[in-house]
Amino acid sequence: MSVNVKVGLIGAFDMLKFKNMSKVREKAIQAAPANEITADYAVNNNAKALHPDYQKLVISRIVDHPAAGAKTFVFESADEKPLAYFRAGQYLSLKLKIAESAVSRPYSISSAPKDALAGRYELTVRTNPGGFAADVLLSEAKAGDIVYASAPQGNFYYEELRDPKNIVALAGGSGITPFLSMARAIADGTEDFNLTILFGSRTEEQILFRGELAELTRNDKINVVHVLSDEEKPGYEHGFITAELVKKYAPEEYSLFICGPEAMYRFLEGELDKLALPRKNVRRELMGVTKNVAADPAFPESARGASFTVTVRQGPRETAVAASAEEPILVALERAGLTVPSRCRSGECGWCRSKVVSGEYYAPAAHENRRYADRTTGNIHPCVTFPLSDMVLEVPGEYTGE
Repeated sequence: MSVNVKVGLIGAFDMLKFKNMSKVREKAIQAAPANEITADYAVNNNAKALHPDYQKLVISRIVDHPAAGAKTFVFESADEKPLAYFRAGQYLSLKLKIAESAVSRPYSISSAPKDALAGRYELTVRTNPGGFAADVLLSEAKAGDIVYASAPQGNFYYEELRDPKNIVALAGGSGITPFLSMARAIADGTEDFNLTILFGSRTEEQILFRGELAELTRNDKINVVHVLSDEEKPGYEHGFITAELVKKYAPEEYSLFICGPEAMYRFLEGELDKLALPRKNVRRELMGVTKNVAADPAFPESARGASFTVTVRQGPRETAVAASAEEPILVALERAGLTVPSRCRSGECGWCRSKVVSGEYYAPAAHENRRYADRTTGNIHPCVTFPLSDMVLEVPGEYTGE
């Protein structure tokens, strides 16, 4: 079937102009001086301010919470650049040099977003049995220390297009930090939703931010319910945070946000089914990879206690690293002093995405968040992947901030 298309005189000129466009552009380029481009575009400047490659921070003050075994680190800009703004509930990934290891750790921002506009972030770090970076921060970091951090990251925040007006937050230990940021944002008018926090602690004395949380509840949009596991006291719930306890305090329609230690996540897996919430209304903060992968029923019995060699290619450099089958590949690379990209350390952000050239590996189903294309082409997230044989990896480089 043929189609006759008639082109008017004006249309013919337009087509001719389009045909000659590349020649006109090339002529203009050749006629222009070879000077450095100095144009300054507001949109580019805003993008760099909101999403910097890294931020150079200085610890300006440290607030001790001795009963809770925690410290709040107050950071300010160390190079006079404005701090990147964030949503209440997001985190920063700190780049730390500890002995010969180059490590990163994500910490939820506990300050309000407005504080970033005033040039201040607050991160609260609690003792972590067997923890590496947390213990060093708590025992060695001091005012005046320089720390490099990512831009604010993560999707653990209230979104009015997705969430009902009511949020029920389940917090355990230092998992209160993103909800403290949310409460502060509600109190200062940055956010507008109703927040009910069920906060699990061992004892009354160990409740982190107890005084400030009490002050924040003067705002009628904020309610805090303390749940003590090791004490029974008037005015407190006792035991663990269960589905029945959630139902006791939750409104008719709500989104559920969860942040706490691995044991809390494991316990709540069975409780969530009893709530019958739509999947979109359940948000979990990054919990990190399991500390006991050998207990995973799908973990190969033959790999228990085994060690392998992971050969890392970063550009022209090739490094052989010893790695245990029971620790994430990322941990082995960091211990060897390699600077490796990472942010969430939970298999979600994809920042550490690396190519497997050869070798076998294991990734727990709970952390299998790779794209379909990555699963079929052999790309992995080393932060949640464990070696099952000698491996060869192509790993991208990462900024050092120096």
